Amino acid sequence: METNPIPVVTVQTSPFDDQRPGTNGLRRKTAVFEGKKNYLQNYIQSVLSSIDLRDRQGCTMVVGSDGRYFSRAATEIIVQMAAANGIGRLVIGHNGLLSTPAVSCIIRKIKAIGGIILTASHNPGGPGGDFGVKFNVANGGPSPDTVMEKIAQVSRTLEEYAICPDLRIDLARLGRHDFDLENKFKPFRVEIVDSVELYLNLLRTIFDFNAIKSLLTGPEQLKIRIDAMNGVMGLYVRRIMCDELGAPANAAVNCVPMEDFGGRPPEPNLTYAAPLVDAMKGGDIGFGAAFDADGDRYMILGENGFFVNPSDSLAVMAANLSCIPYFRQLGLKGFDTHTHTHTPISLYPTPTGWRFFGNLMDSGRCSLCGEESFGTSSDHIREKDGLWSVLVWLSMMAARKQGVDEIVKDHWAKLGRNYFCRFDYEGVDPRAAFYLMRDLEGVITDKAFPSQKFAVGNTVYSVERADNFEYVDPVDGTVVRNQGLRIIFTDASRLVFRLSGSGGGAGATVRIYAESLERDPERQNRETQAVLGPLIAIALKISDIHERTGRRSPTVIT
Repeated sequence: METNPIPVVTVQTSPFDDQRPGTNGLRRKTAVFEGKKNYLQNYIQSVLSSIDLRDRQGCTMVVGSDGRYFSRAATEIIVQMAAANGIGRLVIGHNGLLSTPAVSCIIRKIKAIGGIILTASHNPGGPGGDFGVKFNVANGGPSPDTVMEKIAQVSRTLEEYAICPDLRIDLARLGRHDFDLENKFKPFRVEIVDSVELYLNLLRTIFDFNAIKSLLTGPEQLKIRIDAMNGVMGLYVRRIMCDELGAPANAAVNCVPMEDFGGRPPEPNLTYAAPLVDAMKGGDIGFGAAFDADGDRYMILGENGFFVNPSDSLAVMAANLSCIPYFRQLGLKGFDTHTHTHTPISLYPTPTGWRFFGNLMDSGRCSLCGEESFGTSSDHIREKDGLWSVLVWLSMMAARKQGVDEIVKDHWAKLGRNYFCRFDYEGVDPRAAFYLMRDLEGVITDKAFPSQKFAVGNTVYSVERADNFEYVDPVDGTVVRNQGLRIIFTDASRLVFRLSGSGGGAGATVRIYAESLERDPERQNRETQAVLGPLIAIALKISDIHERTGRRSPTVIT
């Protein structure tokens, strides 16, 4: 313990008008957090002040990061401010590193009041990249709208923040560190913990590790390749996939966390994980996966680069959860989904944002959750979980003794194939994006629109209904509006247009989703873009997106 009490200092500041957190916390360009005086401090004070003072005094919080640039400096500021604001104990990952699923796991395990995660998910890192601060609440999940609004209210009127600027912590030293503070009766404690251990212990209770290890090391050894994309997941891949489950060391690639993620966006899709895709196309690797920076998103590839889209991944999991001991013991409840799954269990279509799943899981209504942006998880935590998803796939392969493509094609044959793609237009002028969505809503909500027919080549699409998606929470009745413009056609095909809230502040992202169900097995092996081309043509025509944004094509196609 420090011999001299550390002073608590109150610093005068001025509020910022842009600190309302979005779906995934507050994300901005790194230069904003690093360069704007008090920008980070103001937001951390707003988060801490949003917690009732009686609950805050002496409580425990968790802190972790995906290792991106500015995380270490930000973690030190959070430690100094948590001490000054009456937090009793901080639990921090070794070297400041924790995956988002691990933070959720630890919050729940130690009954913390919440946790702060320094991540901008799949957004680029480095000094010229993005940075983010996300606050998860006591159930381990993202802040609900009520908490986000409280944080925003505090941020708009903030005049001062409390900090212990002389407090220093060595994030590399595992163990407990106590600090005596001025005018505080109890010492402030920081615990630096192993980044993987508690999360690994949880996974051991869910999966049959022996079955997975036999798959990876037995006579019919499955050759795998896992790309951590130089994010925090490198720690987990090496420890769990290699050390625990026996995968060879060369099966784990890009496993050293880097502040700029090696110069590429840590986004597990066909565009940014191209080296993994190319390696899989060689044909000698049977299973491939990639993770984003903080480990909540993933991508699955089979032999010869067979791509499993996120909707198919969720649906196949839903149909095969009996392979997992956790679900055999606890049974299945409903499914939360931002996708289509074709299952007989109760479905709860929700808006984008994992926070909407928390109420449903806490109330015992669902077991499995998924979204179209490569996020899937269950009620073992309250976050999406990339490594959990990979272990589900390996469990299915071990139980069924089939490859990725065989499992997926069997699923299609029984239930139909949902062709799916997403067009992302990133960095769009925010005003242009706003007016595009406003005008498009006017078009599709016109009374005459449901009778519209669109002919593309030999195909005619008839509109069945169109709306601006509105969600009513079945647990507490909360209503969330303006969650995406939907056009559903009579053949169950659909288009969705949505403004994304997960960017780093450099313009808006407009997303167009196209989806079409094919039940005929003879027509289930066509190229996705060929099948969905007519739907995409309709989307481009009615939105006029290229003319209105000055773009000739999307930034990313998933």
